[in-house]
Amino acid sequence: MKKLLLLGGSRYIIPVIKAAHKLGIYVITCDYLPDNIGHQYADEYHNVSIIDKDAVLKLAYELNIDGIMSFATDPGVIVAAYVAEKLGLSFCPYDSVEILQNKDLFREFLRKNGFNVPQSVGGENKDQVIDKIGTFRFPVIVKPVDSAGSKGVTKVEDILNLDEAINHAKSYSKTGRFIVEEFIEQEGHSSDSDCFSIDNQLVCASFSCQYFDGRAKNPYTPAAYSWPSDMPSCKIEELRAEIDRLIKLLNLKTAIYNVETRVGKNGNAYIMEVSPRGGGNRLAEIVKLASGEDMILNSVKAAVGLPLDKLKNPVYDGAWAEYILHGDKDGLFSHLEIDPLFEEKYVVEKDLWVKPGDIIHAFTGANETIGTLVMKFESQIELSEKLADIRKYVKVIVK
Repeated sequence: MKKLLLLGGSRYIIPVIKAAHKLGIYVITCDYLPDNIGHQYADEYHNVSIIDKDAVLKLAYELNIDGIMSFATDPGVIVAAYVAEKLGLSFCPYDSVEILQNKDLFREFLRKNGFNVPQSVGGENKDQVIDKIGTFRFPVIVKPVDSAGSKGVTKVEDILNLDEAINHAKSYSKTGRFIVEEFIEQEGHSSDSDCFSIDNQLVCASFSCQYFDGRAKNPYTPAAYSWPSDMPSCKIEELRAEIDRLIKLLNLKTAIYNVETRVGKNGNAYIMEVSPRGGGNRLAEIVKLASGEDMILNSVKAAVGLPLDKLKNPVYDGAWAEYILHGDKDGLFSHLEIDPLFEEKYVVEKDLWVKPGDIIHAFTGANETIGTLVMKFESQIELSEKLADIRKYVKVIVK
């Protein structure tokens, strides 16, 4: 029986565990949070920090694993690459993963290789970046270089507010580093969706519409997604070609990726983020529901060296959306209120992670999500109308 080590125990790994079990694979999970729900579905659990690469390597040696993954768990991606390289397992090269997982290094890589990229500068304090920022056009975005889920991100309209944004970003960075980059005003919606490559060739690239909640405490945390994307088809093909070029340049081999892209009002198509892991917020799950393309099953097969299924660019069966359930304030969760007619007509799946009386927090990052709604509509027009007015139909009641 093959053994798969999964780093982390969030609920997003449950579909991965189920896919592995379907293949007869023994699943081991690890992190320092034994109460994480994902561990309940695994065959074995170990209390080992997923950011301690030597401890994870020692565990992997002892368990004699056949594969390792850090699905939807950004902190474990570099460690998974390190362990895989030491043990000769399937994963992207460690040096390439280090570039992808550091926003400062990634922007420099894109710039050197002729990709469209926003003007940016990284550092550990304001003095290191202030001279270069003088040439930037405001607004700018300030981010930690090594954090995901929109944590620590601030849009800065005036240089006078830069100090506060830098300190906020550094508080979410393991290395204490931040990046400042020009804000790319998008045309239509940005995309955050999953892709898959086999032997350095992009074979499945999905694009979404990403939505934000202007009333949320952090308005830069994704609050909803829809498929297919509203990007022009010519820009989607341009981005597919550029993602494929990036995969070849970094020799990323066979892997699943969470990829964020956008088209600017200047007409340029940008690759904003690429992480060699499945995305959070159930993105690969919904692409499978909507199109049948199963990147989760293929990522498990790739990790343990099993033959892969054929994948292709998704063709969607209708218009699909996901709403990220969240609260507007700290408090006690009371209940979820969904308009009965809306639920009957459009809701395909309702996944609520909290119960009445649980403490929930204002939506500052993906870690404050309290559940998801998956919906299907007859047309893009109907989807857009309903999603624009989603608070009329779906309400999270907090006391």
